[in-house]
Amino acid sequence: MAQGQTEAPTEEVNAKQEEKQTNCLACNKPLRKVRIYYRNGKFYCTKRCWQNFLEKAKSGAK
Repeated sequence: MAQGQTEAPTEEVNAKQEEKQTNCLACNKPLRKVRIYYRNGKFYCTKRCWQNFLEKAKSGAK
């Protein structure tokens, strides 16, 4: 490497990569590839869990 050039620290590179979601946000059950419900960039185990999560978020915001 030439003078003045530095390599990007590995911490910055790792920070840019998002962690993979492994559990449902509503019920915290492990996600199974066969049954995954994806909405708004998040994964849920079923549509019912997604709806429950929305209801909790609305009641918590009030």
